[in-house]
Amino acid sequence: MQSFRTPEIYGRGQTAGGSSGKVGILQFPASRLAYTACHVLVLTVLAMLVMASVARADSRVEKNLELAPGGRFTLESEVGSVTITGTTRPGAHIVVTSPKDDLESELEITYTAGNGWASVTARRKHESEWEHRISVHFEVEVPAETRTEVHTGGGSITISGLHGDSDLKTSGGSIEVSGLTGNLQGHTSGGSIHLTEVTGDAHVATSGGTISAQSVDGNLTAHTSGGGIHIERVSGYVEATTSGGSIHAVYSPGNRHGGVLETSGGSIELAIDSSANLNLDASTSGGSVSSDVPVRTEGTLSHSHLQGAIGSGGDELRLHTSGGSIHIRAL
Repeated sequence: MQSFRTPEIYGRGQTAGGSSGKVGILQFPASRLAYTACHVLVLTVLAMLVMASVARADSRVEKNLELAPGGRFTLESEVGSVTITGTTRPGAHIVVTSPKDDLESELEITYTAGNGWASVTARRKHESEWEHRISVHFEVEVPAETRTEVHTGGGSITISGLHGDSDLKTSGGSIEVSGLTGNLQGHTSGGSIHLTEVTGDAHVATSGGTISAQSVDGNLTAHTSGGGIHIERVSGYVEATTSGGSIHAVYSPGNRHGGVLETSGGSIELAIDSSANLNLDASTSGGSVSSDVPVRTEGTLSHSHLQGAIGSGGDELRLHTSGGSIHIRAL
């Protein structure tokens, strides 16, 4: 490190060597000046970060409600995303978080509980554009054996590890369900829907987004106004319709329940058990129909229409697309 020497002041007519000359000028090393400027800059930035951190202080509210296994939990909020997880503990534990430090001045949250039920309701205290400018998240833990009902005015909904029927609605956000034992009703006005390991009948719909369902042990109804549908291993009847996207579906081995798969703009690919007994009616307005599974045809053969019996026949399996091809393959 360069040493710093206290500068000397020379008298009139003297220089450092004792010779005569003009008055000396104080001189500081350039590296010392750069170091000082850098030090000041760092301190300024740190101060600004501290002030910004204080300004962004989060809100956090925690609440515990009585709720025994086998009960019902409902949450209705005009804004916010929701996550509900099933646990082995009794009671409902709710944590509400938001980047807004004065959340309670904007949102009125009511917590109530009764015999076998618990409820959370959130309402804006005044009309504003606030709900579009900040986020609110409800993190909830309930006993695994709990029926749930969640309605939110704008945000995603995620539930997992529950044994009980679920009714989920959001005006704008995705829906994700995993490890559910019970019937499911799910609707979003704008977002994707993802289901994994659902034991029970599932009815889901979105006004704009994709739908994926994996390992559904029950009947499945899936509707989307704009997106593809991807289904893997469904044991029951399948009704899948989309106004704009392809459909990929794989039935579980032994599934003989038939279904309806329709799209207005995409292809359809279906995999079924070759030993299934079904009556097939597959048609397309803009492509071809092919099948690796033997079909005992009826009527006139056409590259765009295939109708007949798979095995000995049984429930109806109807496939139709207005703009794509159809292919049926064996598991």
